[in-house]
Amino acid sequence: MKTLGRIELPGLKRLPSGKVRDMYDLGDAILMIASDRISVFDIVLPTLIPDKGRVLTGLSAFWFAATKEIVPNHVITTDISEHPDALRPHAEVLVGRSMVVKKAKPLAVEAVVRGYLAGSGWKDYLRSGEVCGIKLPAGLRESEQLPEPIFSPATKATTGHDENITEEQAASMIGVDVLERVKQASFRIYSAASRYARERRIIIADTKFEFGLVDGEPILIDEILTPDSSRFWDVDLYQPGKPQPSFDKQPVRDYTESLGWDKTPPGPELPPEVVKQTTARYRQAYFRLVGKRLPVRQGRGWHFEGLHLT
Repeated sequence: MKTLGRIELPGLKRLPSGKVRDMYDLGDAILMIASDRISVFDIVLPTLIPDKGRVLTGLSAFWFAATKEIVPNHVITTDISEHPDALRPHAEVLVGRSMVVKKAKPLAVEAVVRGYLAGSGWKDYLRSGEVCGIKLPAGLRESEQLPEPIFSPATKATTGHDENITEEQAASMIGVDVLERVKQASFRIYSAASRYARERRIIIADTKFEFGLVDGEPILIDEILTPDSSRFWDVDLYQPGKPQPSFDKQPVRDYTESLGWDKTPPGPELPPEVVKQTTARYRQAYFRLVGKRLPVRQGRGWHFEGLHLT
């Protein structure tokens, strides 16, 4: 399968895109394409990670299908044979890494659920004993499981890092009713997905969901429960009291930190071994959660039936 960076589709209207995804306007829908780009410290690096886009798309398709009974989502199809006719000339590029999705009005708040104390949550706890205004027990260690999962919303930054906020701040931005619905849906998805993942020897330490409004109703959008939106740990390697190895871009972070790079553009090139290690982590996350290896050749698109988490 070809490794892809910025994805250009002549003749289609390009929408503002993110660090990883390219998006195109299809009129009454949106085409989302996951590239193989990778970013660290909010800088997109020049080196691509083979299969990263296919893993993000495949895992999102898997989880969207599994959780659609919990909360509706924006997926129209991931099957290339069902894409609009205008996309047919680009089938070779799109297969395995694209979704046609509903247009939604994105909420300005990210829904973050934390089951373990890590990342920015750990930093907040060290500083104040709280995470997003939620008081936690004293004496917790880094990476320790929380007494119960917490909902810690964040603002969606267009540049720089997202910022943790309180539920009161989030409610002032999107409304009390919408926030409560988003919060309860997020807890239900996290609970069901965590049980499922644990059976496959993966801990979902925390995750972020994005929601949008369609006819005033909140639905899941963007991606869901991927290594880019979640912290996946190996059950067999888990040792609270320190950072945990993750099924994500940790080798890239470790390598770029070792360079003394000032974390401003342009980002450094990655050596082959770091690329290999990173690709292996993404592929392993897919294998463990889906129960089969990433296809060597992807045919019509992603098809996941039979698993419905509730």
